[in-house]
Amino acid sequence: MKKRAGALCGIAALAAAAIVTPAADAAPARATPHGGPHITWKKCGTTDRPTLQCGSLKVPLDHGNAYGRWISIALSRIPHTAKTSQGPLLVNPGGPGGSGLSLAGFVASSLPKKVAAQYDVIGFDPRGVGKSEPALDCEPGHFDPVRPSSAPATQAIERTNTERAAAFARACETKYHDVLPYIDTVSTAKDMDLIRAALGAQKINYFGYSYGTYLGAVYAKYFPERVRRFVLDSIVDPEGAWYRDNIDQDLAFNDRHRAFMAWVAKYDATYKLGKDPAKVEAKWYAMRDAVTKKPAGGTVGAGELEDTFLPGGYYNGYWPHLAEAFSAYVNKKDADALVGAYENFGAVDAAGDNGYSVYTAVQCRDADWPRDWRQWHRDNAAVNAKAPFSTWNNAWYNAPCASWPVPPLKRTDVANDALPPVLLFQATDDAATPYEGGARVHQLLRGSSLVVEQGGGNHGITLSGSTCLDGYLSAYLATGKVPRGHGTADAVCRKLPDPKPLATRETAAPGATNGATLHRLLRVR
Repeated sequence: MKKRAGALCGIAALAAAAIVTPAADAAPARATPHGGPHITWKKCGTTDRPTLQCGSLKVPLDHGNAYGRWISIALSRIPHTAKTSQGPLLVNPGGPGGSGLSLAGFVASSLPKKVAAQYDVIGFDPRGVGKSEPALDCEPGHFDPVRPSSAPATQAIERTNTERAAAFARACETKYHDVLPYIDTVSTAKDMDLIRAALGAQKINYFGYSYGTYLGAVYAKYFPERVRRFVLDSIVDPEGAWYRDNIDQDLAFNDRHRAFMAWVAKYDATYKLGKDPAKVEAKWYAMRDAVTKKPAGGTVGAGELEDTFLPGGYYNGYWPHLAEAFSAYVNKKDADALVGAYENFGAVDAAGDNGYSVYTAVQCRDADWPRDWRQWHRDNAAVNAKAPFSTWNNAWYNAPCASWPVPPLKRTDVANDALPPVLLFQATDDAATPYEGGARVHQLLRGSSLVVEQGGGNHGITLSGSTCLDGYLSAYLATGKVPRGHGTADAVCRKLPDPKPLATRETAAPGATNGATLHRLLRVR
Protein backbone atom coordinates (compact mmCIF):
# COMPACT_ATOMS: atom_id res chain seq x y z
CA MET A 1 0.00 0.00 0.00
CA LYS A 2 2.89 2.21 0.35
CA LYS A 3 4.80 1.98 -2.85
CA ARG A 4 2.06 3.57 -4.77
CA ALA A 5 2.31 4.89 -8.31
CA GLY A 6 3.23 2.13 -10.74
CA ALA A 7 3.43 -0.38 -7.91
CA LEU A 8 -0.30 -0.16 -7.33
CA CYS A 9 -0.97 -1.15 -10.93
CA GLY A 10 1.18 -4.22 -10.36
CA ILE A 11 -0.65 -4.96 -7.14
CA ALA A 12 -3.99 -4.74 -8.91
CA ALA A 13 -2.79 -7.20 -11.51
CA LEU A 14 -1.58 -9.62 -8.83
CA ALA A 15 -4.90 -9.25 -7.02
CA ALA A 16 -6.76 -10.15 -10.16
CA ALA A 17 -4.51 -13.15 -10.62
CA ALA A 18 -5.17 -14.20 -7.03
CA ILE A 19 -8.92 -14.48 -7.52
CA VAL A 20 -8.96 -17.03 -10.27
CA THR A 21 -10.73 -20.35 -10.22
CA PRO A 22 -9.75 -22.41 -7.19
CA ALA A 23 -8.28 -25.16 -9.36
CA ALA A 24 -5.57 -22.80 -10.55
CA ASP A 25 -4.32 -22.42 -6.99
CA ALA A 26 -4.70 -26.03 -6.01
CA ALA A 27 -1.43 -27.34 -7.42
CA PRO A 28 1.00 -28.90 -4.94
CA ALA A 29 3.54 -26.53 -3.41
CA ARG A 30 6.38 -26.28 -5.89
CA ALA A 31 10.11 -26.00 -5.38
CA THR A 32 11.26 -22.44 -4.72
CA PRO A 33 14.50 -20.64 -3.90
CA HIS A 34 13.78 -21.71 -0.31
CA GLY A 35 13.19 -25.33 -1.21
CA GLY A 36 10.00 -27.23 -0.49
CA PRO A 37 7.80 -26.18 2.44
CA HIS A 38 9.41 -27.37 5.66
CA ILE A 39 8.75 -27.03 9.40
CA THR A 40 11.30 -27.82 12.08
CA TRP A 41 9.45 -28.61 15.30
CA LYS A 42 10.99 -27.88 18.70
CA LYS A 43 9.74 -28.75 22.15
CA CYS A 44 8.15 -25.76 23.90
CA GLY A 45 5.95 -27.55 26.41
CA THR A 46 4.51 -25.92 29.50
CA THR A 47 3.14 -27.35 32.74
CA ASP A 48 -0.35 -27.26 31.24
CA ARG A 49 0.71 -28.35 27.74
CA PRO A 50 3.72 -30.64 28.20
CA THR A 51 3.61 -32.04 24.64
CA LEU A 52 3.40 -28.66 22.93
CA GLN A 53 5.77 -28.09 20.02
CA CYS A 54 6.63 -24.86 18.21
CA GLY A 55 7.87 -24.17 14.71
CA SER A 56 7.70 -21.77 11.80
CA LEU A 57 7.22 -21.89 8.05
CA LYS A 58 8.55 -19.61 5.34
CA VAL A 59 5.92 -18.51 2.82
CA PRO A 60 6.00 -16.01 -0.05
CA LEU A 61 4.81 -12.55 0.86
CA ASP A 62 3.26 -12.45 -2.60
CA HIS A 63 1.95 -15.88 -3.57
CA GLY A 64 2.19 -14.80 -7.19
CA ASN A 65 5.95 -14.33 -6.90
CA ALA A 66 7.79 -17.16 -5.16
CA TYR A 67 11.11 -15.50 -6.07
CA GLY A 68 10.32 -12.34 -4.15
CA ARG A 69 10.32 -11.62 -0.43
CA TRP A 70 9.42 -14.41 2.00
CA ILE A 71 7.91 -14.08 5.46
CA SER A 72 7.56 -16.38 8.47
CA ILE A 73 4.42 -17.99 9.90
CA ALA A 74 4.63 -19.09 13.56
CA LEU A 75 3.12 -22.50 14.37
CA SER A 76 2.28 -24.66 17.36
CA ARG A 77 1.40 -28.35 17.53
CA ILE A 78 -0.06 -30.86 19.96
CA PRO A 79 0.88 -34.18 18.32
CA HIS A 80 -1.57 -37.05 18.05
CA THR A 81 -1.10 -39.97 20.43
CA ALA A 82 -3.45 -42.55 18.91
CA LYS A 83 -2.03 -45.34 16.76
CA THR A 84 -4.01 -44.05 13.82
CA SER A 85 -4.00 -40.36 12.96
CA GLN A 86 -6.77 -38.44 11.23
CA GLY A 87 -4.25 -35.84 10.13
CA PRO A 88 -3.72 -32.19 11.03
CA LEU A 89 -6.50 -30.11 12.58
CA LEU A 90 -5.73 -26.43 11.98
CA VAL A 91 -7.41 -24.04 14.42
CA ASN A 92 -8.04 -20.31 14.17
CA PRO A 93 -9.57 -17.98 16.81
CA GLY A 94 -10.79 -15.26 14.46
CA GLY A 95 -10.15 -11.55 14.44
CA PRO A 96 -8.80 -10.97 11.88
CA GLY A 97 -5.69 -10.45 13.94
CA GLY A 98 -6.12 -13.19 16.53
CA SER A 99 -3.17 -15.36 17.55
CA GLY A 100 -3.86 -19.07 17.22
CA LEU A 101 -0.77 -20.49 18.92
CA SER A 102 -2.43 -21.05 22.32
CA LEU A 103 -5.70 -22.21 20.80
CA ALA A 104 -4.13 -25.50 19.74
CA GLY A 105 -3.51 -26.52 23.34
CA PHE A 106 -6.97 -25.42 24.41
CA VAL A 107 -8.72 -27.39 21.66
CA ALA A 108 -6.59 -30.50 22.27
CA SER A 109 -7.33 -30.43 26.01
CA SER A 110 -11.03 -29.57 25.66
CA LEU A 111 -12.02 -32.26 23.17
CA PRO A 112 -12.65 -35.76 24.50
CA LYS A 113 -9.27 -37.48 24.90
CA LYS A 114 -10.10 -40.23 22.44
CA VAL A 115 -10.96 -37.63 19.80
CA ALA A 116 -8.05 -35.26 20.43
CA ALA A 117 -5.62 -38.18 20.39
CA GLN A 118 -6.44 -38.79 16.72
CA TYR A 119 -5.31 -35.36 15.51
CA ASP A 120 -2.21 -33.24 15.28
CA VAL A 121 -3.79 -30.00 16.50
CA ILE A 122 -2.06 -27.12 14.73
CA GLY A 123 -2.20 -23.50 15.86
CA PHE A 124 -0.77 -20.67 13.82
CA ASP A 125 -0.37 -16.93 13.87
CA PRO A 126 -1.64 -15.70 10.49
CA ARG A 127 0.63 -13.41 8.50
CA GLY A 128 1.23 -10.17 10.35
CA VAL A 129 0.11 -11.56 13.71
CA GLY A 130 1.93 -12.20 16.96
CA LYS A 131 5.07 -14.29 16.57
CA SER A 132 4.86 -14.43 12.79
CA GLU A 133 7.29 -12.09 11.07
CA PRO A 134 6.85 -9.31 10.27
CA ALA A 135 4.25 -8.57 12.95
CA LEU A 136 2.30 -5.39 12.30
CA ASP A 137 1.98 -2.56 14.81
CA CYS A 138 1.02 0.54 12.88
CA GLU A 139 0.58 2.98 15.73
CA PRO A 140 1.43 1.77 19.24
CA GLY A 141 -0.86 3.32 21.82
CA HIS A 142 -3.62 4.15 19.32
CA PHE A 143 -6.19 3.22 21.96
CA ASP A 144 -4.49 4.87 24.94
CA PRO A 145 -6.98 6.76 27.11
CA VAL A 146 -8.63 9.15 27.02
CA ARG A 147 -9.87 9.03 23.42
CA PRO A 148 -12.28 11.52 21.84
CA SER A 149 -15.94 10.83 22.52
CA SER A 150 -17.44 8.30 20.12
CA ALA A 151 -20.74 10.09 19.57
CA PRO A 152 -20.16 12.97 17.12
CA ALA A 153 -22.22 15.49 19.06
CA THR A 154 -20.43 18.29 17.24
CA GLN A 155 -18.70 18.62 13.89
CA ALA A 156 -15.44 19.20 15.76
CA ILE A 157 -15.69 15.83 17.53
CA GLU A 158 -16.47 14.07 14.26
CA ARG A 159 -13.58 15.81 12.52
CA THR A 160 -11.22 14.81 15.32
CA ASN A 161 -12.25 11.17 15.01
CA THR A 162 -12.03 11.06 11.22
CA GLU A 163 -8.58 12.67 11.32
CA ARG A 164 -7.49 10.18 13.99
CA ALA A 165 -8.62 7.25 11.80
CA ALA A 166 -6.90 8.68 8.75
CA ALA A 167 -3.71 9.18 10.75
CA PHE A 168 -3.77 5.49 11.68
CA ALA A 169 -4.06 4.54 7.99
CA ARG A 170 -1.14 6.82 7.14
CA ALA A 171 0.94 5.30 9.94
CA CYS A 172 0.32 1.83 8.50
CA GLU A 173 1.35 3.07 5.07
CA THR A 174 4.52 4.64 6.39
CA LYS A 175 5.68 1.54 8.27
CA TYR A 176 4.39 -1.29 6.07
CA HIS A 177 3.97 0.03 2.54
CA ASP A 178 5.55 -3.11 1.03
CA VAL A 179 3.59 -5.56 3.20
CA LEU A 180 0.02 -4.24 3.35
CA PRO A 181 -0.98 -5.34 -0.17
CA TYR A 182 -0.52 -8.94 0.97
CA ILE A 183 -2.25 -8.88 4.36
CA ASP A 184 -5.61 -10.32 3.35
CA THR A 185 -7.76 -13.41 3.76
CA VAL A 186 -6.91 -15.02 0.42
CA SER A 187 -3.18 -14.77 1.11
CA THR A 188 -3.69 -16.33 4.55
CA ALA A 189 -5.73 -19.15 3.00
CA LYS A 190 -2.83 -19.84 0.64
CA ASP A 191 -0.47 -19.85 3.63
CA MET A 192 -2.70 -22.53 5.14
CA ASP A 193 -2.23 -24.69 2.08
CA LEU A 194 1.53 -24.38 2.37
CA ILE A 195 1.19 -25.41 6.02
CA ARG A 196 -0.75 -28.46 4.79
CA ALA A 197 1.98 -29.30 2.30
CA ALA A 198 4.72 -28.84 4.90
CA LEU A 199 2.86 -31.23 7.21
CA GLY A 200 2.81 -33.82 4.44
CA ALA A 201 -0.99 -34.03 4.40
CA GLN A 202 -3.11 -34.50 1.32
CA LYS A 203 -6.05 -32.87 3.10
CA ILE A 204 -6.57 -30.78 6.21
CA ASN A 205 -9.13 -30.67 8.96
CA TYR A 206 -10.04 -27.22 10.22
CA PHE A 207 -11.77 -25.63 13.22
CA GLY A 208 -12.39 -21.88 13.04
CA TYR A 209 -14.22 -19.41 15.25
CA SER A 210 -15.66 -16.04 14.19
CA TYR A 211 -13.55 -14.52 11.38
CA GLY A 212 -11.92 -17.96 11.27
CA THR A 213 -15.18 -19.20 9.71
CA TYR A 214 -14.69 -16.83 6.79
CA LEU A 215 -11.04 -17.81 6.48
CA GLY A 216 -12.09 -21.47 6.39
CA ALA A 217 -14.75 -20.82 3.76
CA VAL A 218 -12.25 -18.94 1.59
CA TYR A 219 -9.73 -21.79 1.92
CA ALA A 220 -12.44 -24.25 0.92
CA LYS A 221 -13.28 -22.15 -2.14
CA TYR A 222 -9.69 -22.18 -3.37
CA PHE A 223 -8.79 -25.72 -2.33
CA PRO A 224 -12.01 -27.78 -2.19
CA GLU A 225 -10.20 -31.07 -2.85
CA ARG A 226 -7.98 -30.41 0.18
CA VAL A 227 -10.92 -30.19 2.61
CA ARG A 228 -11.54 -33.11 4.94
CA ARG A 229 -13.48 -32.11 8.08
CA PHE A 230 -14.33 -28.46 8.63
CA VAL A 231 -15.96 -26.95 11.73
CA LEU A 232 -17.14 -23.33 11.63
CA ASP A 233 -18.37 -21.80 14.91
CA SER A 234 -20.06 -18.36 15.14
CA ILE A 235 -20.25 -17.65 11.48
CA VAL A 236 -19.44 -14.50 9.55
CA ASP A 237 -21.89 -13.51 6.83
CA PRO A 238 -19.52 -13.62 3.83
CA GLU A 239 -21.85 -11.59 1.65
CA GLY A 240 -21.60 -8.63 4.04
CA ALA A 241 -17.82 -8.47 4.21
CA TRP A 242 -17.06 -6.11 5.68
CA TYR A 243 -18.95 -2.80 5.74
CA ARG A 244 -22.45 -4.26 5.99
CA ASP A 245 -21.38 -6.88 8.52
CA ASN A 246 -20.28 -4.14 10.88
CA ILE A 247 -23.57 -2.28 10.50
CA ASP A 248 -25.45 -5.51 11.27
CA GLN A 249 -23.26 -5.99 14.35
CA ASP A 250 -24.31 -2.64 15.76
CA LEU A 251 -27.95 -3.64 15.89
CA ALA A 252 -27.16 -7.04 17.35
CA PHE A 253 -24.79 -5.68 20.02
CA ASN A 254 -27.45 -3.21 21.10
CA ASP A 255 -29.89 -6.09 21.59
CA ARG A 256 -27.29 -8.02 23.55
CA HIS A 257 -26.52 -5.02 25.74
CA ARG A 258 -30.22 -4.76 26.54
CA ALA A 259 -30.22 -8.44 27.48
CA PHE A 260 -27.44 -7.59 29.94
CA MET A 261 -29.49 -4.68 31.31
CA ALA A 262 -32.43 -7.05 31.84
CA TRP A 263 -30.13 -9.46 33.66
CA VAL A 264 -28.94 -6.65 35.95
CA ALA A 265 -32.56 -5.70 36.66
CA LYS A 266 -33.35 -9.31 37.51
CA TYR A 267 -30.75 -9.15 40.27
CA ASP A 268 -31.71 -5.78 41.67
CA ALA A 269 -31.26 -7.15 45.19
CA THR A 270 -27.55 -7.47 44.40
CA TYR A 271 -26.85 -4.49 42.17
CA LYS A 272 -29.51 -2.01 43.36
CA LEU A 273 -29.90 -0.40 39.96
CA GLY A 274 -33.64 -0.98 39.61
CA LYS A 275 -36.02 -3.72 38.55
CA ASP A 276 -37.05 -2.10 35.26
CA PRO A 277 -34.56 -2.91 32.47
CA ALA A 278 -35.34 0.36 30.70
CA LYS A 279 -34.46 2.36 33.80
CA VAL A 280 -31.30 0.34 34.33
CA GLU A 281 -30.35 1.09 30.73
CA ALA A 282 -31.03 4.79 31.29
CA LYS A 283 -28.59 4.70 34.22
CA TRP A 284 -25.94 3.13 31.99
CA TYR A 285 -26.26 5.93 29.44
CA ALA A 286 -26.24 8.48 32.24
CA MET A 287 -22.97 6.90 33.38
CA ARG A 288 -21.61 7.26 29.86
CA ASP A 289 -22.63 10.93 29.81
CA ALA A 290 -20.90 11.44 33.16
CA VAL A 291 -17.58 9.94 32.10
CA THR A 292 -17.75 11.87 28.83
CA LYS A 293 -17.62 15.05 30.88
CA LYS A 294 -15.27 13.74 33.55
CA PRO A 295 -13.43 10.49 32.78
CA ALA A 296 -13.49 8.07 35.70
CA GLY A 297 -10.13 8.10 37.42
CA GLY A 298 -8.87 10.29 34.58
CA THR A 299 -8.81 7.11 32.47
CA VAL A 300 -12.29 5.91 31.50
CA GLY A 301 -14.07 8.24 29.11
CA ALA A 302 -16.98 7.34 26.87
CA GLY A 303 -14.91 5.34 24.40
CA GLU A 304 -13.14 3.42 27.14
CA LEU A 305 -16.47 2.71 28.85
CA GLU A 306 -17.89 1.31 25.63
CA ASP A 307 -14.78 -0.82 25.14
CA THR A 308 -15.17 -2.12 28.70
CA PHE A 309 -18.76 -3.24 28.31
CA LEU A 310 -18.51 -4.49 24.73
CA PRO A 311 -16.99 -7.85 25.78
CA GLY A 312 -20.22 -8.50 27.66
CA GLY A 313 -21.87 -8.64 24.26
CA TYR A 314 -19.53 -11.46 23.27
CA TYR A 315 -19.70 -13.52 26.45
CA ASN A 316 -22.21 -13.39 29.30
CA GLY A 317 -19.69 -14.85 31.72
CA TYR A 318 -18.39 -11.29 32.02
CA TRP A 319 -21.76 -9.91 33.10
CA PRO A 320 -21.32 -10.32 36.87
CA HIS A 321 -17.99 -8.48 36.83
CA LEU A 322 -19.31 -5.67 34.64
CA ALA A 323 -22.47 -5.34 36.73
CA GLU A 324 -20.42 -4.90 39.90
CA ALA A 325 -18.40 -2.08 38.36
CA PHE A 326 -21.57 -0.47 36.96
CA SER A 327 -23.27 -0.65 40.35
CA ALA A 328 -20.25 0.63 42.26
CA TYR A 329 -19.91 3.68 40.03
CA VAL A 330 -23.61 4.59 40.01
CA ASN A 331 -24.38 3.86 43.65
CA LYS A 332 -21.08 4.66 45.36
CA LYS A 333 -19.36 7.01 42.90
CA ASP A 334 -16.53 4.47 42.87
CA ALA A 335 -14.39 5.46 39.89
CA ASP A 336 -11.79 2.87 40.81
CA ALA A 337 -14.28 0.10 40.06
CA LEU A 338 -14.73 1.36 36.50
CA VAL A 339 -11.00 1.77 36.03
CA GLY A 340 -10.44 -1.80 37.24
CA ALA A 341 -13.09 -3.13 34.88
CA TYR A 342 -11.54 -1.18 32.01
CA GLU A 343 -8.10 -2.61 32.76
CA ASN A 344 -9.55 -6.14 32.83
CA PHE A 345 -11.88 -5.96 29.83
CA GLY A 346 -11.26 -2.87 27.72
CA ALA A 347 -7.63 -1.83 27.81
CA VAL A 348 -5.53 -2.57 24.72
CA ASP A 349 -2.03 -3.96 25.25
CA ALA A 350 0.76 -4.51 22.73
CA ALA A 351 -0.89 -7.71 21.47
CA GLY A 352 -4.07 -5.71 21.02
CA ASP A 353 -2.22 -3.05 19.02
CA ASN A 354 -0.86 -5.80 16.79
CA GLY A 355 -4.29 -7.42 16.46
CA TYR A 356 -5.94 -4.13 15.51
CA SER A 357 -3.27 -3.39 12.92
CA VAL A 358 -3.88 -6.75 11.26
CA TYR A 359 -7.65 -6.36 11.64
CA THR A 360 -7.65 -3.12 9.69
CA ALA A 361 -5.13 -4.37 7.14
CA VAL A 362 -7.22 -7.46 6.35
CA GLN A 363 -10.67 -5.93 6.42
CA CYS A 364 -9.72 -2.82 4.48
CA ARG A 365 -7.96 -4.91 1.83
CA ASP A 366 -10.44 -7.79 1.58
CA ALA A 367 -13.39 -5.93 0.11
CA ASP A 368 -14.70 -2.55 -0.93
CA TRP A 369 -15.52 0.16 1.64
CA PRO A 370 -17.20 3.53 1.07
CA ARG A 371 -14.59 6.22 0.47
CA ASP A 372 -17.00 9.12 0.98
CA TRP A 373 -17.29 9.84 4.71
CA ARG A 374 -20.73 11.33 4.14
CA GLN A 375 -22.04 7.81 3.48
CA TRP A 376 -20.50 6.55 6.72
CA HIS A 377 -22.10 9.41 8.58
CA ARG A 378 -25.55 8.83 7.09
CA ASP A 379 -25.50 5.09 7.65
CA ASN A 380 -24.15 5.20 11.19
CA ALA A 381 -26.39 8.07 12.26
CA ALA A 382 -29.42 6.07 11.09
CA VAL A 383 -28.31 2.94 12.94
CA ASN A 384 -27.30 4.87 16.04
CA ALA A 385 -30.85 6.22 16.33
CA LYS A 386 -31.99 2.63 16.90
CA ALA A 387 -28.85 1.12 18.44
CA PRO A 388 -26.82 3.69 20.42
CA PHE A 389 -24.72 1.27 22.50
CA SER A 390 -21.74 0.76 20.20
CA THR A 391 -22.58 2.10 16.74
CA TRP A 392 -20.24 5.10 16.66
CA ASN A 393 -17.56 3.26 18.63
CA ASN A 394 -17.61 0.57 15.94
CA ALA A 395 -17.64 3.15 13.16
CA TRP A 396 -14.39 4.70 14.42
CA TYR A 397 -12.87 1.26 14.89
CA ASN A 398 -13.34 0.60 11.19
CA ALA A 399 -12.92 4.17 9.92
CA PRO A 400 -9.32 3.73 8.69
CA CYS A 401 -10.87 1.77 5.80
CA ALA A 402 -12.39 5.01 4.48
CA SER A 403 -8.89 6.21 3.57
CA TRP A 404 -6.94 2.96 3.35
CA PRO A 405 -3.95 3.40 1.04
CA VAL A 406 -4.19 0.03 -0.74
CA PRO A 407 -7.03 -0.59 -3.20
CA PRO A 408 -9.48 -3.32 -2.17
CA LEU A 409 -9.63 -6.79 -3.61
CA LYS A 410 -12.80 -8.32 -4.95
CA ARG A 411 -14.73 -10.05 -2.19
CA THR A 412 -14.49 -13.84 -2.43
CA ASP A 413 -17.69 -15.67 -3.31
CA VAL A 414 -17.52 -18.67 -0.97
CA ALA A 415 -20.48 -20.58 -2.45
CA ASN A 416 -19.34 -24.17 -2.80
CA ASP A 417 -20.89 -27.44 -3.90
CA ALA A 418 -17.65 -29.44 -4.04
CA LEU A 419 -17.09 -30.11 -0.33
CA PRO A 420 -17.59 -33.03 2.01
CA PRO A 421 -20.05 -32.29 4.84
CA VAL A 422 -19.08 -29.18 6.82
CA LEU A 423 -20.38 -28.72 10.38
CA LEU A 424 -21.64 -25.27 11.38
CA PHE A 425 -22.47 -23.92 14.85
CA GLN A 426 -24.43 -20.73 15.49
CA ALA A 427 -26.20 -19.12 18.46
CA THR A 428 -29.46 -17.36 17.64
CA ASP A 429 -28.60 -14.23 19.65
CA ASP A 430 -24.90 -13.92 18.81
CA ALA A 431 -24.07 -10.21 18.46
CA ALA A 432 -20.65 -10.34 16.80
CA THR A 433 -21.79 -12.69 14.02
CA PRO A 434 -25.59 -12.49 13.89
CA TYR A 435 -27.59 -15.64 13.23
CA GLU A 436 -28.38 -14.73 9.63
CA GLY A 437 -24.74 -15.28 8.71
CA GLY A 438 -24.85 -18.88 9.90
CA ALA A 439 -28.06 -19.53 8.00
CA ARG A 440 -26.58 -17.99 4.84
CA VAL A 441 -23.38 -20.02 4.96
CA HIS A 442 -25.49 -23.13 5.50
CA GLN A 443 -27.09 -22.35 2.14
CA LEU A 444 -23.83 -21.42 0.43
CA LEU A 445 -21.92 -24.54 1.50
CA ARG A 446 -23.96 -27.27 -0.10
CA GLY A 447 -24.27 -30.36 2.07
CA SER A 448 -23.29 -28.56 5.28
CA SER A 449 -25.13 -29.16 8.56
CA LEU A 450 -26.14 -26.37 10.95
CA VAL A 451 -26.38 -26.86 14.71
CA VAL A 452 -28.17 -23.99 16.46
CA GLU A 453 -27.99 -22.93 20.10
CA GLN A 454 -31.52 -21.63 20.62
CA GLY A 455 -31.53 -18.44 22.71
CA GLY A 456 -27.77 -18.47 23.12
CA GLY A 457 -26.03 -15.11 22.91
CA ASN A 458 -22.37 -15.97 23.30
CA HIS A 459 -19.86 -15.72 20.48
CA GLY A 460 -17.93 -18.98 20.27
CA ILE A 461 -20.21 -21.71 21.61
CA THR A 462 -18.44 -25.06 21.28
CA LEU A 463 -15.99 -26.24 23.94
CA SER A 464 -17.70 -23.89 26.40
CA GLY A 465 -19.68 -26.30 28.53
CA SER A 466 -22.61 -27.39 26.35
CA THR A 467 -22.70 -31.18 26.25
CA CYS A 468 -25.25 -30.97 23.44
CA LEU A 469 -23.10 -28.82 21.15
CA ASP A 470 -19.90 -30.61 22.04
CA GLY A 471 -21.52 -33.96 21.39
CA TYR A 472 -22.15 -33.04 17.76
CA LEU A 473 -18.63 -31.62 17.48
CA SER A 474 -16.97 -34.72 18.91
CA ALA A 475 -19.01 -37.14 16.81
CA TYR A 476 -18.10 -35.24 13.66
CA LEU A 477 -14.39 -35.09 14.38
CA ALA A 478 -14.35 -38.76 15.39
CA THR A 479 -16.41 -40.22 12.55
CA GLY A 480 -17.37 -37.50 10.07
CA LYS A 481 -21.03 -37.90 11.05
CA VAL A 482 -23.22 -34.78 10.84
CA PRO A 483 -26.83 -34.32 11.94
CA ARG A 484 -29.43 -34.10 9.22
CA GLY A 485 -32.73 -32.38 9.86
CA HIS A 486 -35.55 -30.60 8.07
CA GLY A 487 -35.68 -26.82 7.83
CA THR A 488 -33.00 -24.24 8.50
CA ALA A 489 -31.34 -26.08 11.39
CA ASP A 490 -30.26 -29.70 11.32
CA ALA A 491 -30.08 -29.85 15.12
CA VAL A 492 -31.00 -27.52 18.00
CA CYS A 493 -29.44 -27.30 21.46
CA ARG A 494 -30.72 -25.39 24.46
CA LYS A 495 -28.67 -22.45 25.58
CA LEU A 496 -26.56 -22.66 28.71
CA PRO A 497 -28.02 -20.93 31.79
CA ASP A 498 -27.10 -17.29 32.29
CA PRO A 499 -24.55 -16.64 35.04
CA LYS A 500 -25.40 -15.74 38.61
CA PRO A 501 -24.06 -12.71 40.49
CA LEU A 502 -20.64 -13.31 41.97
CA ALA A 503 -21.89 -12.84 45.53
CA THR A 504 -24.52 -15.59 45.18
CA ARG A 505 -22.42 -18.21 43.41
CA GLU A 506 -21.80 -21.39 45.31
CA THR A 507 -20.11 -23.20 42.45
CA ALA A 508 -19.13 -22.16 38.97
CA ALA A 509 -21.66 -22.78 36.24
CA PRO A 510 -21.00 -25.80 34.01
CA GLY A 511 -18.36 -24.96 31.47
CA ALA A 512 -17.64 -21.55 33.02
CA THR A 513 -13.90 -22.18 33.25
CA ASN A 514 -13.67 -23.42 29.68
CA GLY A 515 -15.89 -20.60 28.46
CA ALA A 516 -13.76 -17.94 30.11
CA THR A 517 -10.56 -19.51 28.76
CA LEU A 518 -11.95 -19.73 25.25
CA HIS A 519 -13.06 -16.11 25.20
CA ARG A 520 -9.67 -14.94 26.37
CA LEU A 521 -8.16 -16.85 23.46
CA LEU A 522 -10.67 -15.40 21.02
CA ARG A 523 -9.49 -11.94 22.20
CA VAL A 524 -12.72 -10.06 21.67
CA ARG A 525 -11.88 -6.51 20.85
